[in-house]
Amino acid sequence: MTSSRRHHLKSLMLQIAQGFLEAEAAEAEEEKQRYMDENCPSLSLPGTMQDLQDLCRKLHQQIDLADEQRYDMESKVAKSNKEIDDLKLKVQDLKGKFKKPVLKKVRMSADAMLQALLGSKHKVSMDLRANLKQVKKETKEEEKESVGDWRKNIEDKAGMDGRKKMFESEA
Repeated sequence: MTSSRRHHLKSLMLQIAQGFLEAEAAEAEEEKQRYMDENCPSLSLPGTMQDLQDLCRKLHQQIDLADEQRYDMESKVAKSNKEIDDLKLKVQDLKGKFKKPVLKKVRMSADAMLQALLGSKHKVSMDLRANLKQVKKETKEEEKESVGDWRKNIEDKAGMDGRKKMFESEA
């Protein structure tokens, strides 16, 4: 097939497609006009105030009815979407190929995690160091004294002051 023939066929196909699109747009416009004629009658404004108020009440009732229908439809769609998601999960489980979702790293303390899991029931603090028993380290002072110079000990204990120190340290 020559390039001119191919170009001619392509232009013919585009013209036919454009005609189909125009016909489809005109049909959609007619459908819209038909729907509007059925559901929205032409508005005739009454002359008196009482008639205007009645018309407003009627329009508000129609608006409320439309909102109720919209809400019902939204709830049905949400329920259907949830059911679809559940069924997709069941299908994945049955296939056996489960993809682990990528989890975000969250910096959270143990207290905050328990608070999130247990809610308001969480009263226990997870400060583990606070619950530990306090242990005092005992240093062996006697060994330190015995390791020191013996001449110094004798000089400290010599005389009345030394004996007085000795009795005070034992008591």
